Amino acid sequence: MTEALAVRPEPGQCGGMTSDKLPGGTFRIADLEFTRVGYGAMQLAGPGVFGPPKDRDEAIAVLRAAVELGIRHIDTSDYYGPRVTNELIREALSPYPDDLHIVTKVGARRDETGGWPPARSPAELRSQVHDNLGRLGVDALDVVNLRVGGFDAPEPGSIAEQFEALAELQQQGLIRHLGVSTVTAGQLAEAQSIAPVVTVQNLYNLARRADDDLIDLTAKQGIAFVPYFPLGGFSRLQSDSLEAVAKRLDATPMSVALAWLLQRSPNMLLIPGTSSVAHLRENVAGAGLELPADAITELNAIAG
Repeated sequence: MTEALAVRPEPGQCGGMTSDKLPGGTFRIADLEFTRVGYGAMQLAGPGVFGPPKDRDEAIAVLRAAVELGIRHIDTSDYYGPRVTNELIREALSPYPDDLHIVTKVGARRDETGGWPPARSPAELRSQVHDNLGRLGVDALDVVNLRVGGFDAPEPGSIAEQFEALAELQQQGLIRHLGVSTVTAGQLAEAQSIAPVVTVQNLYNLARRADDDLIDLTAKQGIAFVPYFPLGGFSRLQSDSLEAVAKRLDATPMSVALAWLLQRSPNMLLIPGTSSVAHLRENVAGAGLELPADAITELNAIAG
C-alpha cells in the first residue's frame, strides 16, 4: 500500500509510510523484509494476557497506527487471550498489506485460570498452526516460532519431535519460515539439522544478557534475534543506573533500553508491546535514540 501517513485507513485497509522512516531500517529474513522495529501484540489482550481488551477501539487503533508508522513486523500468538490478539489483528488490518509480515508462535495453551501450560505434542502443534491460520485469515503463516522453554529461560532436552512436526507443515505450504523461542544454542543447532531457522526469540535485555554469545552466533548466520521483556528482570540498582543514563540523555528508561537493544547487533529486531497509540509512538521514537559511546559503555556495565 502507498497511502500517505496522514491518511487514516478505513476499517480493513492499511496505509503506511516507507520502512526507512523507522529506526534501524530493515532486516531480511529469507525472502521477507522485516522492519527492525516491530510491534508485539500481546498486551492487546486483557489483564494477564487473558480475555478481551479493556478498550477494543483503542486496540484496533494501535494496530492501524503501527502500520501507518511503517511497521511491517507484528508478533502475535493464538494463545494470547486466547484468540484475542489474532482476531483483533484480522479485524484491524485485513486485507493485509503485501509487505506486512505476521509472526506467531506455538507450544502453549491457556487454561481456565489464565495459566500457560505447555502444549507441544505434534498433534497440539498442528492444531495451533491451523488455529492461527484460521483466526488471522491467511493461507500460510509467514513465520512460526516453536516456543519450547520455560517462562523466561530455556529448558534442557531435545526439540526434534516438535520441530519436525512444524517442518512437515512447512513442506505442506502452511508455514513459510520457522523459528524457535526460549532455546539454547544446542537446541537451535538441533532445529537447524531438521529445517532452516530464521528467527530466535529469547529473553534478553540490558540486565539479562546470558544470550550474548547466541546473538553473535545468529548474527553471523543471518538469523534474526528477537528479544522479549526489554525491561524485565532488573534489580533496583540496575534500574537506578538505567534511569541515571536516561536522565542525562533527557530520555525515558524505556527509550534508552530499546535504543541499546537496536544498536547491540544488526540482526536484533524489537517487538515492544503496548495497548496505547501514544505509547506506541513513544516506543518507535525512543528506539531511534542515538546513544553516545560513553552511555553505551555505562549501559554495558549494567548486566548482572
